[in-house]
Amino acid sequence: MNSILITSGNVVDRLWLHFSAAYIITGVACYLLYYEYKYISGKRLEYFMTSKPLPQHFTVLVRAIPVTDGGSVSDAVDKFFKEYHSSTYLSHTVVHQTGKLRRLLNDAENICTKLANIKSVRHPSGDPPGKFLGIFGRNDLVGKYQKRLEDLEENVRMEQSDATRSRQEVAAAFVSFRSRYGAANAIYIRQSDNPTEWQTEHAPDPHDVYWPFFSTSFMERWISKFVVFVASILLILVFLLVAAFVQGLTYMEQLETWLPFLKNILEIAVVSQLITGYLPSVILHFLSSYVPSIMKLFSTMQGFISVSGIERSACNKMLRFTIWSVFFANVLTGSVLGQLKIFLDPKEIPSRLAVVVPAQASFFITYVVTSWTSIASELTQTASLLYHLWGSCAKCCKRDDSKPPSMHYHSEIPRVLLFGLLGLTYFIVSPLILPFVLVYFCLGYFIYRNQLFNVYSPKYDTGGRFWPIVHNGTIFSLVLMHIIAIGVFGLKKLPLASSLLVPLPVLTLLFNEYCRNRFLPIFKAYSTEALIKKDREEQSKPEMAEFFSNLVTAYCDPAMKPIQRSSNSDDRTTPLLSSA
Repeated sequence: MNSILITSGNVVDRLWLHFSAAYIITGVACYLLYYEYKYISGKRLEYFMTSKPLPQHFTVLVRAIPVTDGGSVSDAVDKFFKEYHSSTYLSHTVVHQTGKLRRLLNDAENICTKLANIKSVRHPSGDPPGKFLGIFGRNDLVGKYQKRLEDLEENVRMEQSDATRSRQEVAAAFVSFRSRYGAANAIYIRQSDNPTEWQTEHAPDPHDVYWPFFSTSFMERWISKFVVFVASILLILVFLLVAAFVQGLTYMEQLETWLPFLKNILEIAVVSQLITGYLPSVILHFLSSYVPSIMKLFSTMQGFISVSGIERSACNKMLRFTIWSVFFANVLTGSVLGQLKIFLDPKEIPSRLAVVVPAQASFFITYVVTSWTSIASELTQTASLLYHLWGSCAKCCKRDDSKPPSMHYHSEIPRVLLFGLLGLTYFIVSPLILPFVLVYFCLGYFIYRNQLFNVYSPKYDTGGRFWPIVHNGTIFSLVLMHIIAIGVFGLKKLPLASSLLVPLPVLTLLFNEYCRNRFLPIFKAYSTEALIKKDREEQSKPEMAEFFSNLVTAYCDPAMKPIQRSSNSDDRTTPLLSSA
């Protein structure tokens, strides 16, 4: 009897130790989040104050421009801003519909690629000098492609001439100002009594603009947003079925029911351990690897004006998808309706999660271990290597791309946050997963540090605007950990501990609200103090005259620039079709 009491007392002591750990880990996590938010927001301001003049700080995007009968968008913009922003208005660039023009340029680029590859192919010694692969006349093919390229170039020039006419203008323009403060006023002060006209927003970096967006109408963008919403729901539902199948593989009895003809093979210990232990996580990793590109496609359809905006939107979509379809779908095993019923009764959520989350600890440990392989492949760039080898084998059809790769933030950030979620949620119920998560983060630190410094080349610079996504994801993980801990202590008949944990998620959400009010505005806009101070520092610098001269043409659509073919067509590193 005494031994039973001692054992019971030890269990209670360990539970109270976990209770204390919940408060300690929350306090440490909130301190680190606050410090990092403060550090990154400070770096963002420092980056702004020390950077050279950038076009996006002096330019705004104006949409829904009203045009009178017989007038043009360019005339309307020039008249409006000269009248109401006469002291700061500099110039404007009207956006044109260039969808057809881009298709012609893509066709011309494809022909240039084929032409360059044909000229670079080394023929076997047995082939006649004028034959290509011993079948076709090499000179005939070169002449054929050159003739098609010349025709396309002429069509491109004609289309560019047509696009400059007012009939192909879009009711949008990039308007540039002589000061950052003037541009900020145009963004944050409503320009018209009619709020549906003269709508202004931040202009992205000229190299970050997603030009195909402007070739779609308002109705097409509205329909695409609805289609993306429906498609996202369908994708999650499909992945729930995949998760149910993957979870079925972890149970030998269910697997034998599905595939009775494999019963004898499944009785082999090595095979059964491989199928029930390792195979489910491999399948989940493989199928999840295709989701980021789908989410990026969805965000592209929604009509964002910049590549960075597309990737931030895809990052948010991917994070929600990962939390629901990878974590909850595998934790809440069963039918979709059975999963939804859990959330219909909020009082039962903590106790239900306290039961189902620990039951999947072994599956997620295997999932983390499997991820070691995927993060190691990031160092070797296995996918890029295979793509390069395939391109080398088919070089007569495809040209090598010498551009350095860029970091896929929309896929990597949700993946890192998922492992943070696993570490925090299993911290109380199954601490055995922590060493495996720690190994993943250690590998990730050294590998991604090397990749960012030595491999990847950034396509755009957001000034740290991805950090709020990381912060919000970590806050969600903390609150979920609190809910699970409340359920665990309730199941262990410790109502006092459960009651004392109730303020913890409330305090965490209040901390998040404080950070949102204190730091998030810095990531949305710069203050009047910073804008005017920066303008005054640079107004007397002689290089500002050259900057404003370049700013006039900074937002010219690349498809509208004149093209020329390189005379040195034998050099494969020099594009045959380029902007003048």
